[in-house]
Amino acid sequence: MRKRIIKKKKPVRIRLKVRNFKDPKYIEWRKKVYKRDNYKCQWPGCKGHGRLNAHHIRRWSEFPTLRYVVDNGISLCYIHHKSITGHEDDFAIMFIKILQTKAQKNV
Repeated sequence: MRKRIIKKKKPVRIRLKVRNFKDPKYIEWRKKVYKRDNYKCQWPGCKGHGRLNAHHIRRWSEFPTLRYVVDNGISLCYIHHKSITGHEDDFAIMFIKILQTKAQKNV
């Protein structure tokens, strides 16, 4: 009699909402964030390190109502955006203060 080998199936992961970087709504949000920030990294003292990223201050996955709110975004160069990955919550207050200061200067 042959021994049957039963393979375990891998669990299926289902994402309820996957970010589509080509979504016109997302592209428009990103453009508005860049324009407000004069196409420059907003990290204090940054002189620019190439390519910009539009960073969501409050996480895209956790705050769906803020996904396309311009005030929930900030422009960061690639290096600074990568440096905060995994520590986004630690920098949220700093980014909000940067935007508040910027708004006060523009009044």
